[in-house]
Amino acid sequence: MEKLVYLLSREASAPGADLRAALIEKAAPALRRAGASRISVNVNDEDVARGAGVTISRSDPPIRAMVSLWMENADDRAPCQATLARESSVLAGYLVVESRPLVHEPPVGERAAGVNMVTCINKLPALSNAEFIDHWNHEHKAVALEIQATTAYVRNAVVRKLTADAPDRDGIVEETFPIGALRDPKVWYDCDSDEEFRRRLQRMMDSVNAFLDLGPLESTPMSEYFLG
Repeated sequence: MEKLVYLLSREASAPGADLRAALIEKAAPALRRAGASRISVNVNDEDVARGAGVTISRSDPPIRAMVSLWMENADDRAPCQATLARESSVLAGYLVVESRPLVHEPPVGERAAGVNMVTCINKLPALSNAEFIDHWNHEHKAVALEIQATTAYVRNAVVRKLTADAPDRDGIVEETFPIGALRDPKVWYDCDSDEEFRRRLQRMMDSVNAFLDLGPLESTPMSEYFLG
């Protein structure tokens, strides 16, 4: 089995509810007929609208959704890509290796609790791929799980691009937080005082700056729907 991740771009003004309905009601059944399983739909919709302050967007049009799916053979992905391309201005597809340092099992077919922050990352150019993976999988994992209110954590290490127009990426991260984290950084960093928040934020930035190129980084709050 192979995991495929697709990032869908749409105008910022396009209603997230319309995109969510199109992906769940129309695209997902077509993906299943084309051989996809374990389908997840993540959408920047009205339920995470309060997350404008934590959004980092560089794409034009911006990333508005992520669909992940599993196939027996990624070579057979053409019908799936065609289905998703109809719902996206720009479709960026990647073959990834998934690891889940913090596992949760969202209810099938329902909106998962909280907010799923979908973040596209690139390694520092000076780092080898081995150095990048080592820091991401060890030092950064330990920091992220210790100082944040994360309830789920999925690492998708990019193996290769699946669509011609996809930007170069080294990883796509999914981190689930309580919905209150969109407005309150102390909820995000699981602390009560300004002093502790600043300490935890500095630890995070020290870790991030040690292995990530922040120039191309993008992060989008999304509602998660696991469709099974």
